[in-house]
Amino acid sequence: MFIDIHTHHPHQEGIFSIQNRLKDFDNCNSLYQYSVGLHPWFIDEHQWKDIFGKMKLAGNKNNIIAVGECGLDRLCDISFKIQQDVFIQHILWANEIAKPIIIHCVKAFDEVFRLLTDFQCNVPVIFHGFNNKKEIAERLIKKGYFISFGKALFNPSLENVFNSIPIENIFLETDDSDADIKSVYTQAGRIKNIPLDQLSLQIKKNFKKVFNSTSF
Repeated sequence: MFIDIHTHHPHQEGIFSIQNRLKDFDNCNSLYQYSVGLHPWFIDEHQWKDIFGKMKLAGNKNNIIAVGECGLDRLCDISFKIQQDVFIQHILWANEIAKPIIIHCVKAFDEVFRLLTDFQCNVPVIFHGFNNKKEIAERLIKKGYFISFGKALFNPSLENVFNSIPIENIFLETDDSDADIKSVYTQAGRIKNIPLDQLSLQIKKNFKKVFNSTSF
């Protein structure tokens, strides 16, 4: 079985996926797993507190297994101050309900690191959709965070970065891309030069560690 740690696509047979909800938080099928969060691109600068409250009510369900995606993005039009305020609330909520947090970060790693530290994030942290420098990846690993890769693995420039990361800190995803999770696994195995079943087994172990799960 393949684990898709972060996707915006509907659930597929034979794939264990965490589908992200940016809205319609009550519309989560009890048979599947979800994460809920306010993406920095789509924050309503005037009503986000009310929306966040509704999201928290939905997030108490057992099949909501992660907080996010949430985080900071310097390329979007939303006020960076408001992005930080919203992200802080995600950190506090994740701590409160003891669920991992899935982070979206674009050109704001220093600020994300600072807020995770200042507000004492004590749950597992997954940086999703990683497509950055080796130095950034090393900082994440040093802090004990996890890194999720998706379609960007098909970019040759990212291969050395991916190959340098311990397999114990890796997840794979489809996000909103047109790549399927099997092809992402195949590419990851090729880069790491390990058999697909070995890669799949390790990611299952990573999942069990992060989510304290006995699903597999």
